Formats: sequence, structure tokens, C-alpha cells
Amino acid sequence: MRINHYLIALACILALASCDKKQQDIKLGDDEFAVETVKSSTADLQTTYSATMKGEEVSEIRAKVSGHITKVYVKEGATVHKGQPLFAIDNVQYASGVKQAQAAVNVIKTNLATQRLALENKKMLHDKQIISDFDYQMAQNNLAALEAQLGQAEAALTSAKDQLSFCTVTSPANGVVGEIPYRVGSLVGPTTQQPLTTVASTATMYAYFSMTEKQLLSMTREHGTKDAAVKAFPAVTLKLTDGSVYEHEGHIEAISGVVDANTGSVQIRADFKNPQSILRSGGTATVVIPTHVDNAIIIPQSATYKIQEKTFCYTVDKDNMIHNTEIQVLQQENGKDFVVTSGLSVGDRIMVEGLSKVKDGQKIIPITREQSAKKLDKAKKHMEEKKMPNAE
Repeated sequence: MRINHYLIALACILALASCDKKQQDIKLGDDEFAVETVKSSTADLQTTYSATMKGEEVSEIRAKVSGHITKVYVKEGATVHKGQPLFAIDNVQYASGVKQAQAAVNVIKTNLATQRLALENKKMLHDKQIISDFDYQMAQNNLAALEAQLGQAEAALTSAKDQLSFCTVTSPANGVVGEIPYRVGSLVGPTTQQPLTTVASTATMYAYFSMTEKQLLSMTREHGTKDAAVKAFPAVTLKLTDGSVYEHEGHIEAISGVVDANTGSVQIRADFKNPQSILRSGGTATVVIPTHVDNAIIIPQSATYKIQEKTFCYTVDKDNMIHNTEIQVLQQENGKDFVVTSGLSVGDRIMVEGLSKVKDGQKIIPITREQSAKKLDKAKKHMEEKKMPNAE
């Protein structure tokens, strides 16, 4: 009797375990996936490119004379105007050089005045035939020599004054002062490797960004020439690092004629007015280029996956077999959609959900997004009911 009871109990346990396993193995539509048919529509895109900002004119400020810095007139980041003093270099020796050059000029001028008087006297004697032609000619030559010496002395004086003026280093343009690596007492000169500072003219700022050679080639073919492609660019906007949009629109003004051999990209320049000096040279931003596309194929990013920087999606054939298909896309600013430029055609069917659960060549059961959402809700409800404790 006991053996029979044990056998009956064991059979019940095995039966219950088998039923539980069957419930776990139940497939609630595992081959059903949301599928959509590709359609065309108009799209207003915003293509973004990372950019580096540079001033319209960035001047390296260097010392033209050697000496110790005695004064720094500005601070890093200060806004300066053309001709404004930036640094003072010890000018004692250069002031002395000006005095010496001036003295040399004065001596020669005195000698020259004396020689002119002598020449007048020689001329009078020569006219009366008291002295020979040779003596008179020598007097003329001496005057010419002194005049030449005066020219040299005056040139030396000008050079000495220039050297003295170079002791005050001024800004060559309106702009913003960059880093100042030197302080009072630093020895600087024309051969100093690092500049005293830089002054970036920021009235107009240049935003440099890169576009692929393929994109540039496509635009050039569309518009005929590179210059025509530049003119065809719409006004662009600038997104700053804090996420705000710069208030002034910019314009594409130049495209480099050289392709970077390492990146396969071409540098492009957009110009932005900067009246409030908000933009700074060396900063970063994002150039946003608006593009209007007719008959565009737009698909959700969730319907794509990447392999080695290439973008793919799963297309569904008439037999409901899926195939991984490479596509070329333009990313929209909204971060949700792609505009497909090649690889798909209007009327194609693609999987839009569950890409990680399938593999190439698998047969699926296509359903709509609405059906997929209901399926998911039903599965969640089923799981919640399994976790709910017994009322007993």
C-alpha cells in the first residue's frame, strides 16, 4: 500500500512538473514582428557637423627687439583695439641709440654747413682763376660726400627710432587677447619661439567643419561647379556648447580644394557675424545645415543596426523571409529617424521592431505596430498574473 501511495505521489509530481515546463515552453507568437511598408514623403532635414571656431584674423604678437618685459598692459581674454599697447620692453639701450644717432646727424649737418661755405669761397676764387679746376672740383666732391653721410646718418636715426618704438608692443587689429605666457621680467626677442600672445579679430568668426568627399562630389554634380555649390547652400545656424542656438545666421563661404588623405573629408568654412563677441577663437560648436528633400524615404532608427560603421535593415520579401540589407542614410536632428538615400525603394517592406531577436534568412509572421503593442501588453499582463500570489 505504501509503495502504491509513493508511486501515485511521484506520478503527480512529474505530471505537475511537465505541465509547468509546457507552460514555460509556450511560444506566444515568437515569430511575429512588426513590419511596415516603405513610403515616400517630403522631409526638412537638419544635418549637423562639429565645427571649430577661428577668428577672421589671428595675429601672433612677437617682440621685434630684445629685452626684458617691464609692463603687461592687458589681461588674457581682454578685448583690444588696433594700436592699443599690449607690452612694454626695457627701452634704455634703444633710447640711448636714438640719442647717439641724432648726435651723428647733428655733427654731419654742421660739417655740411661748413663745407657749403667753403664751396662758395672756392667758387669765387675759381671764377677769378685764383684756384685750379681741380681744387674747385674737390670742394664739390667733399660736399657731395657729406650729403651722402647725412643720408646714412638720418637712416640710422630712423632705424634707432623704430627700434625704440618697438619697445611698446601694440595690437595689429581689433580683437581678443589670447594666452599670455610671459610676465614682467621675462626676456624676449625676435628669436623667441613662443609668441608673446595672440590677438584674434572676432568681428567675423569662421566655423570650420568637414564634409565627406562623396557628399561634396554629389553637390558638385548637382550644381555643376564647386562655386555654384557654395552659392546654393542655404543659411546655416550654429548650436553652441550649452545647447543654445546662436542668434545670427551664417553662410557657407569657402570649400577647400584639398581632400584630407587620412579622413577622406573636405574642409568647409561658414562665416558668422559676432558683434557681441559671444563666439571665441578656438571654441567648438555645431553647424546645422537645413535641407529640404522631396520624395524622401524616412525610416525609424530603431529599424536599423550597424556593422563596422555600415548601416543595415531587415527587408521582408513576398514569402516573409527577412534579408539584411545595407542602406545609406542621413541622420535627422530629431535623433529618431533616418532619411534613406540608397538601398531601399518605395513599396519595400522592412522590420521595425525586434531586430536583435532574428537572423538573416529567417521566416517571420508580419504584424502591424498596433498588433505588436497589444501583444506586448498581453505578455506583460500574463507575467504579472504568474507573479501574483494565490488568494488562499
